[in-house]
Amino acid sequence: MTDPVHAFEEMLAQSDEGKYKLRLYVTGHTPQSNRAVENLKKLCEARLKDRYELTVVDLFQEPERAKGDQIVAAPTLIKELPLPLRRLIGDLSDTNRVLLALDIKTEEG
Repeated sequence: MTDPVHAFEEMLAQSDEGKYKLRLYVTGHTPQSNRAVENLKKLCEARLKDRYELTVVDLFQEPERAKGDQIVAAPTLIKELPLPLRRLIGDLSDTNRVLLALDIKTEEG
């Protein structure tokens, strides 16, 4: 069992590095799931190059993961780091909405 204090310290250390830890839940290879993956990868490569870790979880392959992260719809993006934790549901096509959820400044501000 992981020591909660150690896990917390590890998360803080990672957040200090400015790395983003993202998990995207999808349901198979549907058009909406594929769009979400493509949109997120494109945005991350453009705005977070070499500063992100993305895990894509297919709920058809790993349905038990939905319960642990309380996933009720897919696609769902979870930003674990840097804190605070954020969730975003949808195909991630609204770039400004995704940037806001990830706490990344847009060109406008």
